[in-house]
Amino acid sequence: MSFIESLLLMVYLTFFVIWIWLLISVYMDVFRSEDLGGAAKAGWVVLILVLPYIGVLIYLIARGGSMHERSAERAKAAEEATQAYIREAAGAPSPAEELAKLAELKDKGVLSEEEFAAQKGRILA
Repeated sequence: MSFIESLLLMVYLTFFVIWIWLLISVYMDVFRSEDLGGAAKAGWVVLILVLPYIGVLIYLIARGGSMHERSAERAKAAEEATQAYIREAAGAPSPAEELAKLAELKDKGVLSEEEFAAQKGRILA
């Protein structure tokens, strides 16, 4: 095998990996889309199975712009769920509980008005 043939093989393999990645991404988007019904999902799957190159190209033209939006929404929801779990697992008090404690300390005279305002701003920030 010559050097040029080796380079061409690497290029072909790279394009093949990109194609597989694109195909998986499109299938994931089809199955995760909440705005598509079962028949529409089945239609996209059949089109991509029967005519893979044309089917993926049509899908990217028709729904490619919103693929990123749906992916970003899923990532944001996952991040919010992770943060909620971390707060719950750490036992951190909620902002409402912290404000109630601050108000109680202010009423007892432990905190001045300025200290209360500064701590309230920190909690609400």
